[in-house]
Amino acid sequence: MVNETITDLPENLKGLADLAFNLWPSWHPEAQCIFKRLNKIGWKEATHNPVKMLHTVPKVALINASENTSYVNHYNAVMARYTRYMQRRTSWFSEHYPDYCKTALIAYFSAEYGLQHSLPFYAGGLGFLAGDHLKECSDMGVPVVAIGFMYSDGYLRQIINSDGWQEGVEEKIQRGNAPIKRIYAKNEKIILLKVPYIKPDIYFTLWKVEIGRVDLYLLDTDVEENAPEYRNITSRLYSSENEMRLLQEIVLGIGGGHALKELGISCSAIHLNEGHAAFAALERIRQYMEAGFSREEARDQVNRTLLFTTHTPVPAGHDKFPTWMMDKFFGEYYSQIGGRDAFLNLGRHIEDPPDYFNMTAFALKASTYANGVSKKHGEIARDMWKSLWDLGNAQQVPIGSITNGVHIPTWLNPKLETLINTIVSRSCPDWLQHHDEEYIWDLIAMLPDEELWEVHQMLKMKLIDRIREAKRRSWVQHEADAGSVLSGGLLLDPNVLTIGFARRFSTYKRADLIFHDMERIKRIVTMPYKPVQIIFAGKAHPADHEGKRILQRIFKIAQSPEFAGRVAFVEDYGEQISKYLVQGVDIWLNNPVPPLEASGTSGMKAGINGVLNLSIEDGWWIEGYNGKNGWSFGKSTSLENRDDATDANELYSILEEKVIPLYYAQALDGVPHEWVAMMKESIRSIAAPFSARRMVKEYVERYYIPTLTAACESKVNVEPK
Repeated sequence: MVNETITDLPENLKGLADLAFNLWPSWHPEAQCIFKRLNKIGWKEATHNPVKMLHTVPKVALINASENTSYVNHYNAVMARYTRYMQRRTSWFSEHYPDYCKTALIAYFSAEYGLQHSLPFYAGGLGFLAGDHLKECSDMGVPVVAIGFMYSDGYLRQIINSDGWQEGVEEKIQRGNAPIKRIYAKNEKIILLKVPYIKPDIYFTLWKVEIGRVDLYLLDTDVEENAPEYRNITSRLYSSENEMRLLQEIVLGIGGGHALKELGISCSAIHLNEGHAAFAALERIRQYMEAGFSREEARDQVNRTLLFTTHTPVPAGHDKFPTWMMDKFFGEYYSQIGGRDAFLNLGRHIEDPPDYFNMTAFALKASTYANGVSKKHGEIARDMWKSLWDLGNAQQVPIGSITNGVHIPTWLNPKLETLINTIVSRSCPDWLQHHDEEYIWDLIAMLPDEELWEVHQMLKMKLIDRIREAKRRSWVQHEADAGSVLSGGLLLDPNVLTIGFARRFSTYKRADLIFHDMERIKRIVTMPYKPVQIIFAGKAHPADHEGKRILQRIFKIAQSPEFAGRVAFVEDYGEQISKYLVQGVDIWLNNPVPPLEASGTSGMKAGINGVLNLSIEDGWWIEGYNGKNGWSFGKSTSLENRDDATDANELYSILEEKVIPLYYAQALDGVPHEWVAMMKESIRSIAAPFSARRMVKEYVERYYIPTLTAACESKVNVEPK
């Protein structure tokens, strides 16, 4: 039984329950502090999860807090701020687009969301981008409702065995300790829905996550009404089995669209975050036809109110399914949307075999608006999909680009924010409300070097302490042997130049590029008086054996005494350790094979915290690098023209000739002033243009308003028969 309410609270602290079941505290440090003050050890044991904290904290701690004037005053101040936020009637959106406020609503579909570690519904950057998008929509008052999956098994809990091989451990989500709520019908029974017109029958129930003022509905097929093979549709992200993957996408798109209708949520437009949920367009067409529109009218209505964002610059990364498999499930659905051939033609792509249905091709044909996630990726997407349009050249293909951004309140370290506030608030007291304005960040130059350096060194120490504590826990729980404890970061030194590499272990990301010349990198990391240490983290997809082999190689290097404890691999990379890494390392390394990095957001998160990027010029870094805020390298131009030797040699040269000398050029006050100048430039040049606020404003102005306008016009011009 899932405990969705917390009732055993002192009367004057009742609001803690509402606060715990909303993710608003996850980007408001003062709210997190309310829970931490109840019991610091308990907060750590609860892994900074307010719901779990309230379920496990001793009652005496709550009673003591309720009688502590200082705590109650802190609680009242935070609750007042939270209440104002939730009840606020004005926002950026309402001020700029008042005519759309009462009726407009955009349905945002995504297969994953990176929100908080207690909700492991993400695999990587796509999920965190979706999570940051929703948080910013909440802050700005953009009318959005979101659809996703309740992954009962999360993504993957990573365990590295003594041989360095990644093993996935099943760890069911603790629903009773997660900030989620079941959705009930009017008769107070758990709501149970069926995916319409799909055979065999697939049932699902619904959960809700509150992200500030944005609601995220999660679909869950783990119900006894389903056949055993269908109960697991929503158990884990991105099934490697093709038929199960098709079922996931049917449930997400068609089931998600049906769920909104059954909940009485009327959406004016749809935003598809990647092609996994493209069937939402199909369900929307069916609903319009059911209401009396002709097939052509329904398709036109959906087409003009649909935005599709693609994230994948590799043709093989786009889902496609054989038509016989489509027939297996869509037999009854075809008749509802005008017939089999008309539908299957929407998913045909001339570059695929003729008997396949391509989800991205379908999404592009079904939408008027489409975009890539960086300027470079927009170019690649236009070239990749140009055959869908009969146009003169790729630049005329109607796929634009909006470069990704990160949610500043989530990823900017609170101590760094406090330091920045001492300077910026003098000129702009409410600067965080305008953090996408570049003039605000120009004031960073006024920060005292020694104070910025002191904060950064403290964050590095926090990172290393966190890594050591994690290895202590795994040792106590008998999950690690002595070798993995040492290779997991026990020997890290906070005084040493620290490089971070943390991302999904796919071959194109080249996690082991820095070890291309083993003797040279060995000399670099063990250099007397100027050593370097490298922290790796990340997971390989369960079916990606080559990715696992790269991970294993790095793990074994970390175990090698020849590297003097200067290489570490951190297990089970997730949202929490990600924050420590992007805030605590000195250098953020990124070296994919171009142009396969569609955008990348981890480097943005590092950059806003003064961590310097050392990156291949690909994705967002093409736009972000200005010659003074980090370093750029690389000669590879594609998988076919991959040149690891040249790229690695250039990387070594930059480290030896620029990075290491600059870092260790510390003045008598212990501060490397030229390095700190680059840190300031990193923050100044990256924070505003690569913020989620700038990104969401672009989505609203370029795509949301046109789709909402089309929806309004359609209501006038196309009436149901």
